Amino acid sequence: MARQIIKSGQVSENRKARFNYSIDDTIEAGLSLTGAEIKSIRYGLVTIVDGFVQRRGDNLFLAGVEIQKLPTAARIVNFDERRSRQLLLHRNQINRLIGKLQEKGATIVPLKLYFNNRGKLKVLLGVGYGKNKVDKRETIKQREWDKNKARILKGR
Repeated sequence: MARQIIKSGQVSENRKARFNYSIDDTIEAGLSLTGAEIKSIRYGLVTIVDGFVQRRGDNLFLAGVEIQKLPTAARIVNFDERRSRQLLLHRNQINRLIGKLQEKGATIVPLKLYFNNRGKLKVLLGVGYGKNKVDKRETIKQREWDKNKARILKGR
């Protein structure tokens, strides 16, 4: 396996989330994982594009995130690749996020998965509201204008 092991820094980013949702608030959370899952994440075998946060009782869980098994350890270690994983947050943060989830149209999506400078895996969650087609078109127009503006200013 010729993959690079990630010790610190960004592992995965959900760039679609900022396009599909208008993100109002962000919060950093830990994840409850097994050792085999962390090892797979260190090799970059994770996809957070389909991820979302759901409430179960008094806790919040990250669902829809796929952590693939390492090919070398697949015979030894068995874990469900798409299982829900518990978010590690303080009680007041959980209560605040549950309150935001109850608002109409609100959802919590993972924006980034990264290792902090202490080597702990963190997920950056964003509280967002779904955009409609007009908002998405406006985002595309703004992005195109920014590109053209940079091109014009570079030529001066």
